Amino acid sequence: MATQMRQITLARRPSGMPVPEDFALISSALPEPAEGQVLVEVRHLSLDPYMRGRMDDAQSYAASVDLGAVMTGQGTGRVLASRVEGICEGDLVTGMTGWASHAVLPGAELRKLDGQAPETTALGVLGMPGFTAWVGLQEFASMTAGETLVVAAATGPVGSMVGQVARATGLRTIGIAGGAEKCALARDRFGFDAVIDHRAHEDARSLRAALAEAAPGGVDIYWENVAGKVLEAVVPLMNVHGRIPVCGMIAWYGGAAKQGADRLPWLWRSVLVKRLRVSGMIVFDHWARFDEFLADISPKVAAGDVAYLEDIVDGLEAAPEAFIGLLQGKNTGKLIVRVA
Repeated sequence: MATQMRQITLARRPSGMPVPEDFALISSALPEPAEGQVLVEVRHLSLDPYMRGRMDDAQSYAASVDLGAVMTGQGTGRVLASRVEGICEGDLVTGMTGWASHAVLPGAELRKLDGQAPETTALGVLGMPGFTAWVGLQEFASMTAGETLVVAAATGPVGSMVGQVARATGLRTIGIAGGAEKCALARDRFGFDAVIDHRAHEDARSLRAALAEAAPGGVDIYWENVAGKVLEAVVPLMNVHGRIPVCGMIAWYGGAAKQGADRLPWLWRSVLVKRLRVSGMIVFDHWARFDEFLADISPKVAAGDVAYLEDIVDGLEAAPEAFIGLLQGKNTGKLIVRVA
């Protein structure tokens, strides 16, 4: 068994888009689990956009990563040693391992995987991203058959699930993606009724015209993943009493939000005049429904009725560059690091 563990820590707080120098790869002695803890060898690590916010020293829904601390993140792995009843050596588990080759975690914070689905699905379609989409639509979208939904980042793990759940409920689904390859995936693999390439439109006005053509009856639900140009394009097309679940704002994670500050009066006027319902969505508030989500979606994934796509890179040391690429839209599907 290994005697050393590797971890990627936050070396400094980024200014705008992160760069490789904001991270550090360190090694230390492999720890022993205390009573109530489990030692896990990490096999796969999830990379997600929310991690950019955790790199800042700012008040948010979750604590910032301290300088010198391990980058936060969910992983899957095998149990090497356990001092927890019900969790045994060799068990496959998932939990918040961080960006690391090994992790010691309280047994209460781990979930055992049954092995019926590939373990990577616990980080994507059957994990936090898939659950985010499912529960967000359940709680905030008030879907009705015949309505129209728009979602950007349509080939990502959240956007693709949003589209599939909404379409199965009888909605017309419009996906927005970047580039011809992703647009083809959104249409052919994930079943969107219409797909628009945002890279083909220089500004919100042009993108809005394309959306208006795809949604001549207006937009009833806009799932907010990206903000920026897409938000500006969609809001004027929203129908009265439309709904906007706000899940993410990836276009603004590098500090670009200030560029749109002058448009806030126009945005809030649209919310008022159209009586839109805008709902902040943090998945942590809804974990009580996770088993319900698995019971609904797991059989559909197994049967091939819910599609998913994974983008896997090899090696813990590849995590920083892969994460930076994620924020730039370079990944296709759920981004995962194969650690071991």
